[in-house]
Amino acid sequence: MKTKYIFIAALAAVAMLNTSCEKVSPQGVLMGNTAVEDRVEMSYKYFQENNFEQKFDYDLEDFTENGYSFLVGADSHVTTDLGRMNEMFQIGLDNNDLLICHLGDIADTKPDYYINLQNCINDAKAKYVDKYYEFDEDTREFYRKGAKDPIPKNYEEILFPFFPVVGNHDLTHNGWALWSNIFGSSFYEFDVFVGKDEDDDPIFDHFIFLDTASGTMGKLQVDLIEQGVLDGDYSSNYRHTFIFGHTNIFLPQNMQFASTFPREEAYFLLKQFDKWNASIVFCGHVHKWDEQVFNGVYFLTLDSMSERNSPNPGDYLVRVRIDKDDNISLEKVHMNYVAPKN
Repeated sequence: MKTKYIFIAALAAVAMLNTSCEKVSPQGVLMGNTAVEDRVEMSYKYFQENNFEQKFDYDLEDFTENGYSFLVGADSHVTTDLGRMNEMFQIGLDNNDLLICHLGDIADTKPDYYINLQNCINDAKAKYVDKYYEFDEDTREFYRKGAKDPIPKNYEEILFPFFPVVGNHDLTHNGWALWSNIFGSSFYEFDVFVGKDEDDDPIFDHFIFLDTASGTMGKLQVDLIEQGVLDGDYSSNYRHTFIFGHTNIFLPQNMQFASTFPREEAYFLLKQFDKWNASIVFCGHVHKWDEQVFNGVYFLTLDSMSERNSPNPGDYLVRVRIDKDDNISLEKVHMNYVAPKN
């Protein structure tokens, strides 16, 4: 039976500065000049042309038959210091997490910062490939270690399992061009194969990533959701559904001021989470831990993992474990990196 959990969407504190380059939405979210409609239109095209399920195929039956875990972080605001981002990737590798998710505001928008971020991801992928793949000198291809029927790949075809959503700070100073150049799509979904039922039909967990960076879903994204674009191909055989976004729906319990969705969109999303039978909804944005349960769904908001926002060591990540008996457990994950003093 499907276990229900939480998500408390906590949104990043409302930005106080409005410059000629940036705009503030009616919900109080600092955003860039690329509107959600344009981002979703470009993302949908990318999503159609780059099937995530075909890319995310790395012998999941072998990898998840005894259960699996995934790691979640938020609001890293990368600039020149990559310490926390490197640490998150290393924690995921050391603990054999199936994938790593990020809840937006991944970098402060400046080309140099995104070059730093890309180099960090490239280094993490090299470590990932070294740990999980072996190179055949004869075929000049990589094969996943321990797989029953390994699929040959070249290095570029191997997907490093890092899955972010876009945040409002990712969009400032026309940052969408930088963000999308690395990650392609701001909303997408994929399935993780976890076994077969009594009738030998496949069972999956479902992962959904939403573009909530502007504090609104936008008409096109709502229309696509209502058309079932993110419903996946195996809705009758989904065991758990996990949803990732940036902007919160509920105000954190101990914050008086924070931006949220327009009321109509909040109602729409709450109904949609119920339709998707969501287990957990993850959010960032407000840089504060929070959790609530609404209509059987667990809403979890993460603190910022940024060295500047959270300079001291602390529990800035969450690991989700799903065991072979379908039980979900959550644990906060400690980060130790401290930025050097100037």
